[in-house]
Amino acid sequence: MSASYISDSFTTGLPMTWSQDKHQKIIQGEIFTETRSHTSWGGCVTAWMYLPLVRSQVFSQLTDYPRWVQYFPDITRSEVLQIKGEAKRLYQAAQKVFLFFTAHVEIYLNVIEELGQRVQFRLEKGTFHDFSAELYLQDYASGTLLSYTVQATPNIPIPSIFIQQAMNFELPANMRKMRQVICNTQ
Repeated sequence: MSASYISDSFTTGLPMTWSQDKHQKIIQGEIFTETRSHTSWGGCVTAWMYLPLVRSQVFSQLTDYPRWVQYFPDITRSEVLQIKGEAKRLYQAAQKVFLFFTAHVEIYLNVIEELGQRVQFRLEKGTFHDFSAELYLQDYASGTLLSYTVQATPNIPIPSIFIQQAMNFELPANMRKMRQVICNTQ
């Protein structure tokens, strides 16, 4: 599988194996994740979250990229550099404090939006060997189900198990913050 491709099975909604209990829990606010390997030094995680808003409201807020600094505490800068039709060019910077050092990340992303349905992020250049992400929205109950898949390989060699664990821990916390900001804006 190419580093810039995320499998549709991870981004097209709920896994078929989810129980009725999980469907109920996601509406009540739980965030579910599924992790898989991606290169020897990278990871991939998909997180699912329910938002009690119509899809068009969610989409308009997700595509307001400068607001991503409010959704993800580690992102220090997020700006649209260029718009060409359906495509955008985005710059993001982030800072993450680990035990004894602070990691600084900069990425330039090509962004493709499918109105109200999907946003795809592909690495143009930056401090990752590879990076791609995809947001997928669908109507669910009386709101919107958002799935967010991120796969990345950092430039520094860290075993993939650590990358996957960090992604699995960080993404749900970031998505809770995202939901809080989006829902409080309405």
